[in-house]
Amino acid sequence: MKKIEIDYNGKKLSLETGKIAKQANGSVMVSYGDTRVLVTSTAENGGENNFDFFPLTCVYQVKTYSQGRILGGFVKRERNPSEHETLASRMIDRPLRPLFEEGFSEETQVIATVVSYDMEASPAAAAMLGASASLLISDIPYKIPVAGINVGRIDGEFIVNPSPTQLEESDLDLFMVAKKEAIVMVEAGCKMVSEEVLADALRFGHEAILPLIDLQEKLLKEAGKPKREVKKPKDLSALLKKVTSEADKKMKKALTVQDKILRKEELSKIKRELLEKLITEDGEFTKKDISTVLDDMEKKIIREDIVKKGRRIDGRKCDEIRPITCEVGLLPNAHGSALFTRGETQALVVTTLGTKDGEQMVDDPLGLYFKRFYLHYNFPAYSVGEVRRLGPPGRREIGHGNLAERGLMNVLPKKENFPYTIRIVSEITESNGSSSMASVCGGSLSLMDAGVPTSEPVAGVAMGLVQEGKQTIVLSDILGDEDHVGDMDFKVVGTREGITALQMDIKLDGLSQETIQKALAQAKTGRLHILDEMEKSIETARDNIAPHAPRFIQHKIPADKIRDIIGPGGKIIKSIQAETGAKIEIEDSGMVSISSSDQTSAESALALIRELTQEVEIGVDYEGVVKKIVDFGAFVEILPNTQGLVHISEISSDRVNKVEDVLKEEQTVMVKAIGRDKRGKLKLSIKATEGN
Repeated sequence: MKKIEIDYNGKKLSLETGKIAKQANGSVMVSYGDTRVLVTSTAENGGENNFDFFPLTCVYQVKTYSQGRILGGFVKRERNPSEHETLASRMIDRPLRPLFEEGFSEETQVIATVVSYDMEASPAAAAMLGASASLLISDIPYKIPVAGINVGRIDGEFIVNPSPTQLEESDLDLFMVAKKEAIVMVEAGCKMVSEEVLADALRFGHEAILPLIDLQEKLLKEAGKPKREVKKPKDLSALLKKVTSEADKKMKKALTVQDKILRKEELSKIKRELLEKLITEDGEFTKKDISTVLDDMEKKIIREDIVKKGRRIDGRKCDEIRPITCEVGLLPNAHGSALFTRGETQALVVTTLGTKDGEQMVDDPLGLYFKRFYLHYNFPAYSVGEVRRLGPPGRREIGHGNLAERGLMNVLPKKENFPYTIRIVSEITESNGSSSMASVCGGSLSLMDAGVPTSEPVAGVAMGLVQEGKQTIVLSDILGDEDHVGDMDFKVVGTREGITALQMDIKLDGLSQETIQKALAQAKTGRLHILDEMEKSIETARDNIAPHAPRFIQHKIPADKIRDIIGPGGKIIKSIQAETGAKIEIEDSGMVSISSSDQTSAESALALIRELTQEVEIGVDYEGVVKKIVDFGAFVEILPNTQGLVHISEISSDRVNKVEDVLKEEQTVMVKAIGRDKRGKLKLSIKATEGN
């Protein structure tokens, strides 16, 4: 057993191996504060495969026992991953995948299991550290240590791995992964921070990660296994010469076709012709070999055109945004809708307003809570001209939806000013480059179309990078092909004021601060251009929400009056809802929310609630009903569930010998509230109204 321990950010941090899960290729228990994460890495060895991709699976899972909890409901076993776990799994996968040794294609699995969850010590950061460390000390051909941390900012000061409480005060919620030389992945939500602040945060975070790299290198020296040999890639130089002579000119011509579908057809035609001509019966050249060479050729041509000729596939300049069209109010029955089209990427985005019943209940390690705003992203196969089985949303859909959601959430009105639940659905109808950013733009437009008073419009843009030697070219609004062959995928979301969300994946060995700042500045220029185009269709939120959206009325009542509205077994509130057709929700604080698609029914419900909860004012006349006659007077109900005593001496200015001589039960009388007795009981008078 080997254990390396340091003090990190005021907490004990250790990596331990050789004690648990010893049959995995690599196993590390990460201890950080009271957080414990067991991370294992396992890979097949010597299996036959024909994968044209690297079959890596990264899983982050939180056991409920890690917090001393048992799942609610009928099913007590952890089953499908939560959104929190899915997003964390993606954040582990994205930085690790490009760092495995070239040519390695055995099925590989990294599993991070949170077995003790301390909210004050980031389990996600611990899992990322353990994933890298377990691969590093294993025999799996992975040799580059990386680590991840959270960065927050409170009162202008950056902090490492902020607690949930600190994040509420922070204007930055950033998770980043880096190796010794460079940052490799960033995911962030921001409250309109500037590009300069973000660049400083990345610099701060990279410096904070370096001790975690050193920690892994020490563990490697003490517990590392010899790495297995990776079969050298097949020498395809001879095939490359043949393919170049046959297809170089054809491919260069095909890559000038600006229409994506036509370009794909031309490239597919070239591939079919080469397969027929060059594939050999003796297996010297296989279909996979030819595809590999063609992919490499395509990548080389695209990159050379950008670096040497300043020419992109669709003929744009490096900082040029594709043509944009925006349309709002397409769907008559939707509360808000927008169609955002940028080049060959298009999103139909719809906003729906609901009541508290529409809130999303979330049960994850942060506890049980409800979301009043959420965004769902759908990516059907037809959007890229393909056919595939329909199924539930995958990791990609959840990740893209989360990015768009984070980008929009900080411009929404507060609940007390706009009590609606807000759901956005982005249907990607065409895709060729950054449909998540189209979802942001369409989402902002649909919110305004629905009458949601957002503080500012929001737009997003995807940036790319091509670096060859000393030349570094930053690309604005990248195409799908440019994303595939480029060195960076950098998505920036924000308003005119600042950045609200960020996602960055870097494939390079190093990315200078100067390049990051250049990319951020160019992204801002692109974002402002997109906002200008969006404002041509709608500049601010509509004055009124859609006619058929729920109408909300909020009314505050004393907390001790809640029972008067609800009644025994909910009898009274059910009767009000049945009579008016409105929906009534009451919070423990006494805040009553009345919702209805009809304003009149909502106002009728409010009138009944006011009547039920009305407070008696001393000195005011009321019309009441005699409910009970006793020897010393009569009890009169002046408000629902509110009675007072008219003493026999207060019935008339004339002498009254018997109450029954003057009053009868169920008789309507005018009374004045004249005070309360020592016990707080209401005193009424009929004679005080005489002459009024």
